Amino acid sequence: MTAPRTQGFSFSVVAGEGHARAAVLRTPHAEVPTPTFMPVGTQGSVKGLTSEEVAATGARVMLGNTYHLMLRPGPELIDELGGLHGFARWPHAMLTDSGGFQAFSLGGAGKQPGSLVAASDDGFTFRSHLDGARYHLSPEEAVRVQSLLGADIQMQLDVCPPGASPRDVVETAVRTTTRWAKRALACPRKEGQALFGIVQGACFSDLRLAHAEELAALDPGFDGLALGGFSVGEPIERMVETLHEIAHRVDPERPRYLMGVGTPRDLLDAIDAGIDMFDCVLPTRNARNGQALTRFGKLIIKNAKYKRDPRPLDPECTCPACAGGYSRAYLRHLYLAGEMTVLRLMTLHNLHWYGELVGGAREAIIAGEWARYRDASRARMAQGEV
Repeated sequence: MTAPRTQGFSFSVVAGEGHARAAVLRTPHAEVPTPTFMPVGTQGSVKGLTSEEVAATGARVMLGNTYHLMLRPGPELIDELGGLHGFARWPHAMLTDSGGFQAFSLGGAGKQPGSLVAASDDGFTFRSHLDGARYHLSPEEAVRVQSLLGADIQMQLDVCPPGASPRDVVETAVRTTTRWAKRALACPRKEGQALFGIVQGACFSDLRLAHAEELAALDPGFDGLALGGFSVGEPIERMVETLHEIAHRVDPERPRYLMGVGTPRDLLDAIDAGIDMFDCVLPTRNARNGQALTRFGKLIIKNAKYKRDPRPLDPECTCPACAGGYSRAYLRHLYLAGEMTVLRLMTLHNLHWYGELVGGAREAIIAGEWARYRDASRARMAQGEV
């Protein structure tokens, strides 16, 4: 395998059990223990929280959304004001996506004719959902924009087909993603910015493995490899099956990042398969919709049974909502009254729980108790609302 090229970036595995592993990812802004969950800050902000509050959940990497930030306020302005680290006052590592998934979600996935995005062999041409202005996102432009955003980790532009796509469509997406990978690697980046390649292939394990090997062999090399194109419509059971077939076979010397996944149970399954890094909007979006995620499963705060419930969301949780003594009855009242305080408290809780989950997984792997931790966590989550 070709060694990664970025100065100031490293990855070292410290322990393993089965395919699960604990490691340390180093960037110019942070030392990140893995497995790690990375909250999504679409507009340079995790909705409702300050950067200090996000960091207090244990997160050491936050995501910025290239598509949204290139439209507003623009990468040049963000660069002028210190990149996303200075602009958002985020002192730890920052990862930015390439904008490709937004092209998929806006222009594909079975949407009606007249969509905002047109794909070509050179990238995506789209009109802004804000003002209709026309943009073109090529592999080179994705690197340029992310360089200005100041990310520790950039993602290559890729093609993400819907989960139910036939094999020929997936094969085309893989070929195009490889061509774009080579173009992205040839682009200049700011010093200290790593670049990850994205492995496509849907749930065709042979395509996934071949693509992972192809991307790992490119010179100059990617600093990490991500698995994209999961949780886009395929059955969850099939996703987990595919992960267990392929994840541990992706280059073991580089971090493995599973993009856009998922539930607490998904994280346990993926760590078991050999994944190191995760991101997903689920914990923050679900919090804003009144769903708390706990070690005992999901809790829907508007349910009538919580009207007089004095307990916190999770009696074992140390987040500001639970440790602060805010009762389910109070949170239910705030939610039904439309008060924004409950959205903040539940967002803090969900992100804190994700941080606890991956932190506990790391400790268990190092202690040689991963299987016990995995099985006990699954059993508790299966209890449902309590």
